[in-house]
Amino acid sequence: MSETTARQEVSPAAAASSERSDKIGIVLVCLSAIIWSFGGTIARFIEAPDSWTVVFWRSVWAAAFLIAFMAWRNGWRGMVGLFTGMGIPGILVSLGFATASTSFIVALAYTTVANILLMQAGVPLIAALIAWVVFRESVGPATWAAIAAVICGVAIMVSESFQGDVSPIGDGLALLIAVAIATATVITRRYSHVRMTPATCLGTIIAALFALSQAGTLWVSAPDTGFLFVFGAVNLGLGLACFASGARLIPAALAALLGTLEPVLGPIWVWLVHDEIPSGRTILGGTVVFVALIVHLALEFRRQQRPARPGTTGIPTPN
Repeated sequence: MSETTARQEVSPAAAASSERSDKIGIVLVCLSAIIWSFGGTIARFIEAPDSWTVVFWRSVWAAAFLIAFMAWRNGWRGMVGLFTGMGIPGILVSLGFATASTSFIVALAYTTVANILLMQAGVPLIAALIAWVVFRESVGPATWAAIAAVICGVAIMVSESFQGDVSPIGDGLALLIAVAIATATVITRRYSHVRMTPATCLGTIIAALFALSQAGTLWVSAPDTGFLFVFGAVNLGLGLACFASGARLIPAALAALLGTLEPVLGPIWVWLVHDEIPSGRTILGGTVVFVALIVHLALEFRRQQRPARPGTTGIPTPN
């Protein structure tokens, strides 16, 4: 049976259901990107001087939310099954997420939100490069051109640290975040049975345990407690729940394209609320990265005719 004939035989009810699922998926992924985009703004309200204290409480609240979400969606027995079914790939994804989420908090003490988020915009292309190096996956000429543009854009952004204008620690951590997320994305794609929600939940637990060993104190003020709850449960936990639910309903390239709302909106919120203005080189380098990503994803979306497997390279991961 030809593909055209098969499409003609799809019932109106099935077509309507598919269209409804697509719309729900788009709404959920957009909502997740918008929620994540407020991460830097929320973090700037927190006055706790120890970054490890922030990492600990954010991770604790995020883990609590994700555990409750999985228990509600899958039941307690089903949730345990999700964790036990991850295997080694799931643990590797968890470590990647723990590294990225921890580095995000620490990096905020050294660099701007814009620098971190705009560098993260290149994650899908960094993931393609890692997949080519590690698994020898084919990379087309257009993707190679986009990867080269991302490398140039990142070089422009970090060039300020070479001249001593900004801390190289912040730029180094921002780059580490992008590489950690890209690596986790490649693993998730390679091992499609790895579920994002339990893997990232385990990542928050790992991050909390490591932060517990590093934090000078766990005490935070009452206002900080409220901000940390929102930072963990809502910004990270709810954002991930929306993305994990919506990304399975739409093509991977579209999910990645919608995910670019985060690096676009994030610097805007911080600028409007905290008057944090990114440097000229951050804007220039970020623009190069962002344009390369948008062009690449637009071309990929045109080629992608059917929904991809969960975890396909290109789906973004939260901080």
